Amino acid sequence: MRILPHGSWPSPLDARLAAAHDGLPEFAGFVGDEIWWTAPRPAEGGRRALVRRREDGTEESVLPAPWDVRTRVIEYGGLPWAGTLRDGRPLIVFVHCADQRLYAWQPGGEPRPLTPHSTVGGGLRWAEPQFVPGRDEVWCVLEEFTGDGSHDLRRLPAAVPLDGSAADDRAAIRELSDDRHRFVTGPRLSPDGRRAAWLAWDHPRMPWDGTEVLVADVRPDGTLGPPETVAGGPDESIPQVDWAADGSLLYASDRTGWWNLYRDHQPLCPREEEFAGPLWKLGHRWFAPLPGGPIAVVHGRGTAALGILDPETGEVVDIAGPWTEFTPSLAVHGDRVVGVGASPRSAHEIVELDTRTGRARVVGAPHDDTVDPAFYPEPQIRTFTAPDGREVHAHVYPPHHPGCAAPSADLPPYIIRAHGGPTSRSPLVLDLEIAYFTSRGIGVAQVNYGGSTGYGRAYRERLREQWGVVDVEDCAAVALALADEGTADRDRLAVSGGSAGGWTAAASLAGTDVYACGTIVYPVLDLASWAEGETHDFESRYLETLVGALAEVPARYAERSPVQHADRIDVPFLLLQGLDDVVCPPAQAERLLERIAGRGLPHAYLAFEGEGHGFRRAETLVRALEAELSLYAQVFGLRPPGIPTLELHP
Repeated sequence: MRILPHGSWPSPLDARLAAAHDGLPEFAGFVGDEIWWTAPRPAEGGRRALVRRREDGTEESVLPAPWDVRTRVIEYGGLPWAGTLRDGRPLIVFVHCADQRLYAWQPGGEPRPLTPHSTVGGGLRWAEPQFVPGRDEVWCVLEEFTGDGSHDLRRLPAAVPLDGSAADDRAAIRELSDDRHRFVTGPRLSPDGRRAAWLAWDHPRMPWDGTEVLVADVRPDGTLGPPETVAGGPDESIPQVDWAADGSLLYASDRTGWWNLYRDHQPLCPREEEFAGPLWKLGHRWFAPLPGGPIAVVHGRGTAALGILDPETGEVVDIAGPWTEFTPSLAVHGDRVVGVGASPRSAHEIVELDTRTGRARVVGAPHDDTVDPAFYPEPQIRTFTAPDGREVHAHVYPPHHPGCAAPSADLPPYIIRAHGGPTSRSPLVLDLEIAYFTSRGIGVAQVNYGGSTGYGRAYRERLREQWGVVDVEDCAAVALALADEGTADRDRLAVSGGSAGGWTAAASLAGTDVYACGTIVYPVLDLASWAEGETHDFESRYLETLVGALAEVPARYAERSPVQHADRIDVPFLLLQGLDDVVCPPAQAERLLERIAGRGLPHAYLAFEGEGHGFRRAETLVRALEAELSLYAQVFGLRPPGIPTLELHP
């Protein structure tokens, strides 16, 4: 055992290795008996590949670069593909990110466009394609820009012919319903094909505030009758709706304060835990009905296990295996369930459950121990107390190295990480970016501050009109508690986060004296300009619940914005930004830089061409991670070997 100061431990986990494993498989589904999914390819420009697992167990990436299976609907995207068998061969429809057109493809051929290209605004975008039995078309969510502004658009269910007749003809696309609602999900057909159900909501609500379940008859000509609202409302969030095999309506609702499952409006398993989550991407699935009546469910409190729910008894039996966290990417085929699972010792992988035998196994994207697992972090699930006595949930990752320890008097530096969203949470899974720091002797604490999901609606609504207050206080409470108990060095605390987490990091630097430095990644920094159109349509009214209506509380917008209080930031920081970001555009970051100019405050600004909201390219991920470590090394007096020095400008 070598005795070395924290932050100077030699680690086999470099930034390039962490970047190569950034991202996770998503949107698993079946094509016949085969399992398909999308997977990240950081080394290939950050594209999403479509991956196929053949029945013999071999795995292959179909559609070579530059094909990028990803939709930009509501900017955060959603389910971008669907598959079926046609003449014994897979027939795939998918969205290509570069032009957002819908394509059809069969092995041995080239993708052919199904939808036209539009030069108006953001064009025509598609999500949640679904093959319709008996009809030569796919049903989708259509997002259509009607002007050049980010809010000049309409969304509605639409049908796209598979014969390619709409490839150059917008008129050949059938609109299945009107555009009376600002946001919709893809229609789900009942087993007999006679009814369709989907979700809708309108500004200023976000889908975790309130949504409605719409049900309409399917007419013989394939059009939808007038939709009827059968569940939900302004104060009831329903993030998923589907049909059971017997034709009963299934949905998840938080009407009791927890997202629980309902069948024909009756609760199936009333519990103080979540059976759903925030609908950030169209097509997320937390439950999937099986043909015989049981329902595969992702559920838990502060976590998300995979289980099988018996709707007659309300009993849930969780699968056996090492996975402690599943994403909302469930699919069912006969007695088989496929999902995406992970744990603190394994990254996300494709897991298949045979409900007849109860056996679960990894069938795709298997976790690869790229370094000795002895270097993996060893997390602790902790609950802290905020100043007013409220509970704050966090995952604490102490420094960990199998061959190094620090001198007894050397307390470790800690990074307090705030997740994005903010209506989201940090899952307890293996993250090589965290391991990058902990294996060098730097602790990390991920804070699921008030407003996070997974702990019920009341916990989620702690952030209502309190963004920039509760999140900042909760992160500070965790940081100071770690210092007070002797876990962390009080003088070497950092705060970091991306998107909404970048806001919390910046607000923490401007509003507290807890941290010695911070890393701010593609952040919100100026509330008023963000609310007045400097973001995309989906989140354009989000601040009305997070902060309050701008017209009613303009002083609050100014008081909480880090840009307005840049003079209060007196510690070094790193600012990372994608130049193609339409969610938190570069103007937000540049405005902060203008406010600190000439103050002599050490900082660095790294802006990346071709990156949007969430970095995808390997070279960007490497540069960002090494720059963050270099910031901490310079501020905390660390000496991590082999790390390029980030130049901090006064």
